[in-house]
Amino acid sequence: MNLKNIALLFFSAFMFSFFGCKKEDNNSGNTTADDKIKDSAWSYAKDLYLWNKNLPSDFNARTYADPDAIMKALRPYSTESGFTDPVDRWSFAIKKNEWDDVSSGISGDFGLGIFFMSENDLRVSYVEPASPAATAGIERSWRIISVNNNTAVNTDDATVSRITNAVFNSSSTSFTFKKPDGTDVDIALTAKTYQDEPIILDSIYTNGGNKTGYFVYNSFLGNIGNIKTRLGDIFNTFSAAGVTDMVIDLRYNGGGYVELQNELANYLVPATGNNGVMLQEKFNDNYSALLDTTINYQKKGALDLSRIFFIITKNTASASELLINSLKPYMDVKLIGRASHGKPVGYFNIGVGDWYIFPVSFRSVNKNGEGNYFNGLQPDATVDDGLDKPWGDVNESCLASALYYINNGAFSRISSRAQQDIKLESSNSALDVKRFKGAVEERRRMW
Repeated sequence: MNLKNIALLFFSAFMFSFFGCKKEDNNSGNTTADDKIKDSAWSYAKDLYLWNKNLPSDFNARTYADPDAIMKALRPYSTESGFTDPVDRWSFAIKKNEWDDVSSGISGDFGLGIFFMSENDLRVSYVEPASPAATAGIERSWRIISVNNNTAVNTDDATVSRITNAVFNSSSTSFTFKKPDGTDVDIALTAKTYQDEPIILDSIYTNGGNKTGYFVYNSFLGNIGNIKTRLGDIFNTFSAAGVTDMVIDLRYNGGGYVELQNELANYLVPATGNNGVMLQEKFNDNYSALLDTTINYQKKGALDLSRIFFIITKNTASASELLINSLKPYMDVKLIGRASHGKPVGYFNIGVGDWYIFPVSFRSVNKNGEGNYFNGLQPDATVDDGLDKPWGDVNESCLASALYYINNGAFSRISSRAQQDIKLESSNSALDVKRFKGAVEERRRMW
């Protein structure tokens, strides 16, 4: 057993003892089971929360509806030097059975992602391969022109709310799509349970004598073993083909397990980075000596890249940003798209009754100590999401810009859009609200 696991076991035993005693202290005749869960959630949070020194001493957890409300009540206390507003947008809680589905990549919806391309142009952004939407033949780039026979499709707040409910909170919804060939098709979808596929596409492009590997990675959640096997297969194929450049599409990847980020980083880092510092996780003063962790690269595969291109958007978060930040000290990293979400912090699931709570508990920095990117990672080339093109289309604006740079040493497809951005970003954020955004350390067995 390594030193970190020993420390975690000690930490687990300490927390069990400490909070077990605390629950006994609060166990009065009129204390309900819900009260005990709320008390425990607060006890863990005030000890582990990254900004725990800012938490008020008179906080009354029992006045909140549930552990999720308690976790969200922590957020205003996340003051960070250099930032005017609180930085925590992520502390939350979820029922254990729901998290088991989310973390293993099991969904129960249509499998349809949607974003506005312009104020009145709503597009399919992605389709989960095993979902009802995929079975119906729907593809990225299709335009939605009617939802439940309502042809009002625009970025007005009321309209966005109606569409969000129809797409993400309904068991059945009817759509009219306009396909790329200009024809319309009516499709009714019924939600069902299916397994997510986080790696949507992998391809190799030959351009200007170079071979460029490209893959779309939509989440760091799912079956860890299966995803590692898939990554191994992809990188073996890239190596055998003689790939010299890499474009990784993280535009909709909200994060997930740090372990999977580590796996991918080890395939991407150049050979000179082997054994170098990948990242450091830093906890609050209560646990810095016990839990602060340094993870070093353990190079995998035969690819030895000197530069890499990432496609990012506001939906690129947490473990995705961690991957980018971890590689920056070792290679030429080019970012294409829009500023990322801005989540340089993480958490792990803590069992409290039939809930898991996730108070933000650690920050991550790279080899150079860089990591305070709460405003997001900024792109080298500001490029619009090419929602009018399918995955892997060489004319899709972001991929085209990367391929152009590889051939010409400069970016193309630089966006001139400005006035629409704030409204579109707000509407698209509402349409992305159900996708998980986080960097999670898998420590379930410790609790």
